[in-house]
Amino acid sequence: MLLIRRATAADLPAIMNLVRRVVPLMHAASNFQWEASYPNAAVFGQDLAREQLWVAELDGRLAGVAALTTDQDPEYTLADWDPAAPAVVTHRLAVDPDFQGRGVAAALLAQAEVLAREWGLNRLRVDTNSENQATRRLFPKLGYRFAGEIGLAFRPGLRFFCYEKILPAGKAD
Repeated sequence: MLLIRRATAADLPAIMNLVRRVVPLMHAASNFQWEASYPNAAVFGQDLAREQLWVAELDGRLAGVAALTTDQDPEYTLADWDPAAPAVVTHRLAVDPDFQGRGVAAALLAQAEVLAREWGLNRLRVDTNSENQATRRLFPKLGYRFAGEIGLAFRPGLRFFCYEKILPAGKAD
């Protein structure tokens, strides 16, 4: 059974192991969004301290991770959306290679929708490396629209595709 829950400090070693397993696969697919130095334990520690880190467990193992926040990178003003509108933003979304293709990423993104409703927001945003074919297929499938291409100052030389989903008003859980 797939369980989505807020991460705890005890999850950090498994999260870092997941990142170590995912990065080589990303690089093999010419996706250099992550590397050995990012994301790191300090970044995930900040997510934990802000209570915005979520994990997916499947078969008793950590299967995925995502930071679900309202933090938007300054470059988001360049995307085709209203930069002043608050949104739940998914950052650092990753699925362990052993669990890819089993709905883990979709479940973490569904948790972003739950939070948006709890927080009275109707917008969801996410960006992904232009070379990340899996997420470029997944986001539109889940109702996200392409909202443009940007660069991010903290990841020079890379291009990122932005996606936004607007939740219908009054949608029941």
